Amino acid sequence: MTAASHWAWGAEPDPRELREVARLFADHTGLGDPAAWEPPVPFDRVRLREPRVPVPAGWSAFCTADPHDRAVRTYGQAYRDLIRAYRGDFRSAPDLVALPRDEDEITRVLEWAAAEGVAVIPRGGGTSVTGGVEARFDGPALCLDLSRMDRVLEVDPVSKAALVQAGARGPRLNAQLPPALQLRFFPQSYEFSTLGGWIATRAGGHFATLHTHIDDLVESVRALTPAGTWESRRLPGSGAGPSPDRWLLGSEGALGVITRAWIRVQDRPVHKVSVAVRFAEWAAGVAAVRDLAQSGLHPANCRLLDAREAALAGGGDGRHAVLIVGFESADHPVDDLMARALHVTAGHGGRAGQPRQAQGAAATEDQTWKSSFTRMPYLRNAYPGLGVIAETFETSITWDRFPALHEAITAETAVTCRLAFAYPDGSAPYYTVLMAADRGAELGQWDALKDRVSKLILHHGGTITHHHAVGRDHRPYYDLQRPGPFALALRAAKSALDPAGILNPGVLV
Repeated sequence: MTAASHWAWGAEPDPRELREVARLFADHTGLGDPAAWEPPVPFDRVRLREPRVPVPAGWSAFCTADPHDRAVRTYGQAYRDLIRAYRGDFRSAPDLVALPRDEDEITRVLEWAAAEGVAVIPRGGGTSVTGGVEARFDGPALCLDLSRMDRVLEVDPVSKAALVQAGARGPRLNAQLPPALQLRFFPQSYEFSTLGGWIATRAGGHFATLHTHIDDLVESVRALTPAGTWESRRLPGSGAGPSPDRWLLGSEGALGVITRAWIRVQDRPVHKVSVAVRFAEWAAGVAAVRDLAQSGLHPANCRLLDAREAALAGGGDGRHAVLIVGFESADHPVDDLMARALHVTAGHGGRAGQPRQAQGAAATEDQTWKSSFTRMPYLRNAYPGLGVIAETFETSITWDRFPALHEAITAETAVTCRLAFAYPDGSAPYYTVLMAADRGAELGQWDALKDRVSKLILHHGGTITHHHAVGRDHRPYYDLQRPGPFALALRAAKSALDPAGILNPGVLV
């Protein structure tokens, strides 16, 4: 595996490619100044503070204080993380990094940390965009990286389920399944994020309707806590009290270290069709998505891009909103479902392009957008040097409240928008901010904007996050959103499971 960059998404980028991406982006958007390019601070100029705790005796096989290992595990992948790492600021680096090979080594870490007062930050792929993996607190910290625990342990082909260790990244997970099966869960971070991270953050994945979150694909979860092992019974469903799985889904490492889970897998689809539908007006596209979500057709893909987002993705003309509609099945043809969906979109003035079948054909708007979707995390590597702030925020809100929220947000700042997920009662709008940076003051710029839009989201009845998790960045707004008695119950659970308060302090509670 290629070594991770100390600042970028993925491996260390080629400086020439970064400059070229920056130039193309500036030409296309008018943002940034390629002539004033600022290079990243190379790792040999990065200075980390000395570890405040030593590697415990006998741990050399799975624990390290190596500066590069600590640096690459300092941050997640938010813009505020990117800009600090780009400039060589690693003041919140963990003191130690543990890479356990089994649960016994995790237990040793938790026992030692509780005794020594060292915070433990469980880490999967480190793709958090809300400060969920940063040691943003006083006192020593250990990063508990689960990447060595990445195997598919068992497959149940009868029930179509698999037992998978939490450190398995998306590609590694699917590569270990039988050829006929697949976990249909492809977040934008799929290449680097892990099963445990998806569960801990209630990530959103492949399906735009019906099975939108990892929640819907989890059969049972196992986690280690300072108070003991937490493992739910493997069941298709249960009415036996509050769900133990639901407590761990979204727990963000604060209630335990997720080590493995039984997940529902699917037959690989053999029938697939996708169509791009254009709308002259954004509101017409929104109405079409609402009707599709309420139709019972359950398209696998139902994502609406506004005109600017579609143009930036390379699949639009800058004048039309583009809706990508897709159906898939391992059992039956889906052409009739698509025909019905296009009848619904036509009722709102949608003009459909040519269907793209599973076997291919020429590139179309939907293919171009999918390619752009997976490329985007790499493209953002160029933004700090160019002098551009590019960041996202997302929410979920009912259909009746969405127009007022959307109007308020677009009046606040220049954004692009896509409806990323669609439900019968509402949608999950996903906004992208692109603006010129005030070099050296980017964090203040973004934090001020993030605060304003977060308050707008809550004021208009949305959630502070649909699938990006709470972390440390969303915590103040999550505190306002959740009911008071539930906050008391969550604090009590945290105290019972983690009496010393060592597990990822600062998230959730």
